[in-house]
Amino acid sequence: MTLDIYQVDAFSAKLFGGNPAAIIPLEAWLSDDIMQQIAQENNLSETAYFVKEGEHFHIRWFTPAVEVALCGHATLATAHVIYEHLGFKEDQIKFMSKSGELVVKKRDGLLEMNFPATSLSKTEIPAGFLDQFNIKPSETLKAGEDFFLIFDSEEQIKALVPNFSALKKIKSRGIICTAPGTKADFVSRFFAPAAGIDEDPVTGSAHTSLIPYWAKKLAKNSLYAEQISKRKGELHCQLIGDRVLIAGEAISYLQGKINI
Repeated sequence: MTLDIYQVDAFSAKLFGGNPAAIIPLEAWLSDDIMQQIAQENNLSETAYFVKEGEHFHIRWFTPAVEVALCGHATLATAHVIYEHLGFKEDQIKFMSKSGELVVKKRDGLLEMNFPATSLSKTEIPAGFLDQFNIKPSETLKAGEDFFLIFDSEEQIKALVPNFSALKKIKSRGIICTAPGTKADFVSRFFAPAAGIDEDPVTGSAHTSLIPYWAKKLAKNSLYAEQISKRKGELHCQLIGDRVLIAGEAISYLQGKINI
């Protein structure tokens, strides 16, 4: 079997920035094992698969190690492929996923995703968890399956050096680290060693909790965010009730075929 494959840099206007994702359109679902093996072979933080079903698209996301319930950058990259490579003409794309309906539309030269907001809660810290960071956060919360660590400054976020081998043993989807930005309203980094990704370059799904937190903290609902990994990503964010709008750019890097 031969399948089309695309690789797209999401949340970036230029190549080699943002977060790369592999996108594979399907006529019908492959087995979970095959989709996981392809994701492992691609060795990117996410491989997204989608199948058109009536008026919407069903989307799934796989890291090299596991299937995840929500991925922002690979959803943005998938919308880019549907619009730019598959000739989709509608004003918006509706995805069905394990996280419910997700809508992506074009706005002011950006692709804007409409996602459910994630609430924050107090949490018990696993023994030795904070010892795996060279800088201690000022506060630790939980956002869904993620730990949410709040730091005092952008410089602290840049200087973080986690102990990934130890953090692999901590049960969580990932670890969101955030602080006020110098140019952006807020900055973040995202670590997910338990999911097979030491550091994710740009994480749309993490912003489902980052946006509500910073909107309340800064008393503003429109926010500009930067994820300050080595590749860096730019996100234009809004809080609207219990939903978040996450917008960014995307650019195609690769188009080809795979044989399975």
